[in-house]
Amino acid sequence: MASEVRTKTSRKSADAGKLGEGDKVPDFALATDAGTEISRASLKGKPYVLYFYPRDNTSGCTREAVDFSAAAAKFAKLGVEVVGVSKDSLASHEKFREKHELKLTLASDPEVDTAKTFGVWSEKSLYGRKFMGMERATFLVDAKGTVAAAWRKVKVPGHVAAVLEAAKKL
Repeated sequence: MASEVRTKTSRKSADAGKLGEGDKVPDFALATDAGTEISRASLKGKPYVLYFYPRDNTSGCTREAVDFSAAAAKFAKLGVEVVGVSKDSLASHEKFREKHELKLTLASDPEVDTAKTFGVWSEKSLYGRKFMGMERATFLVDAKGTVAAAWRKVKVPGHVAAVLEAAKKL
């Protein structure tokens, strides 16, 4: 896991506002490209993965979605639902799913309320230009609604395997 940052930071630490291991998942409700809503309440009592990504159809985001999709049956066997979250529209998610034959739920957070609550909407820099954007981050949540593991500033290669290994320990 050297290529990514896994946080054990609690909200009470210097990293306040960033959700970490041991924290209760805050309320959220997001529309999905399947025409349903996914929320903390709808997922209550079962483990799940929420992974935040910057944008549909970009190279890193596509690779991450394809990797999670390829492992979907393994996560399902563990009873773990996988949900990808970005600020892209539901129409964008639908095209993304169809183009890459994805087998996971994609949720839209257009106002980035959920991203802010999870502490993944942050300042980024590209070629010296600063802007706000979605941090690539993943949260493994146990059946009690507690963050069991959190990965921030995710590097895609090997990431899904790391999340799957952590899910096996739930």
